[in-house]
Amino acid sequence: MQFDAQWLLLALAPVFLACIGYEAWSLSRTRPGASLYSWPDTLCNAALALMHQSADKLAWLVAIPVYAYVYRHFRLVSWQPGWLAWFALFVAQDLLYYVFHRASHRVRWLWAAHVVHHSSERLNLSTAFRQSLMYPVAGMWVFWIPLAMLGFTPTQIVAVVLVNLAFQFFVHTQAIGKLGTLEYVFNTPSMHRVHHARNARYIDRNYAGVLAIWDRMFGSYTDEDEHDPPEYGIVKPLASCNPLTATFHEWLAMARDFARMPDWRSRLAALFAPPDWCERHDALRVPPGGAAQARQRVPENNTEGEFGSRNT
Repeated sequence: MQFDAQWLLLALAPVFLACIGYEAWSLSRTRPGASLYSWPDTLCNAALALMHQSADKLAWLVAIPVYAYVYRHFRLVSWQPGWLAWFALFVAQDLLYYVFHRASHRVRWLWAAHVVHHSSERLNLSTAFRQSLMYPVAGMWVFWIPLAMLGFTPTQIVAVVLVNLAFQFFVHTQAIGKLGTLEYVFNTPSMHRVHHARNARYIDRNYAGVLAIWDRMFGSYTDEDEHDPPEYGIVKPLASCNPLTATFHEWLAMARDFARMPDWRSRLAALFAPPDWCERHDALRVPPGGAAQARQRVPENNTEGEFGSRNT
């Protein structure tokens, strides 16, 4: 009987849970009092994982027929089964994941879903479970359509996406230090700690899925600095372990910003510009005497980037 790739993450759940249990036990012995795990945070992560998996199964019902249609009518290559085809699929999907991940920090519509993953002020293996059921609405599945155009079947696409996500589980940890030369090739816990940090030097860096080469090629790599240890979470903390609050708080904020904008151009910007666009828009509208104070305001999310407060 052929294994359905859509169930891969659930099939690996016992492995993930065992790793979480061991990490929690190990950290409690080696770093007592560090509070790297808490029951409310971990249970929130678990609830978000179940919600995400349910939404993902429904999303594949829409996405797979789209991939199949593109594969049948628009594919550019027909691959022979073998290692070369799987290697090409792995590299292509990992590059597209980098594009998706970077866009998720620079486009507010995508950030509204992705912010869930960044909203915990802890980083441990259970944080990998912290995903949003709104990814299908945000359009994550659209980023894999080019794989069908490159000649890969829907089954292959689903499988490689899930393999990529399964690998990423293991980089959500503070228990592993830097890994030497592996840091130049693969995403590592050190790289990913930087990505989850809200320190000014770390925000919007290290988008890698599996391969670290994309961050180095496209200028988004930053090394973890022992003199500036990562502080986790978003710039304005969520301060809630309610999975519904974590899921929808940015969507509600985005809807409020959309509704209060004076024209359609600014309304569309509230949805699709960088996540801190509304913050900068408001700063430009303050009276002259309040300009200095406006520049001190921080975005409501984890992104500052080339359009944000780094340039103020």
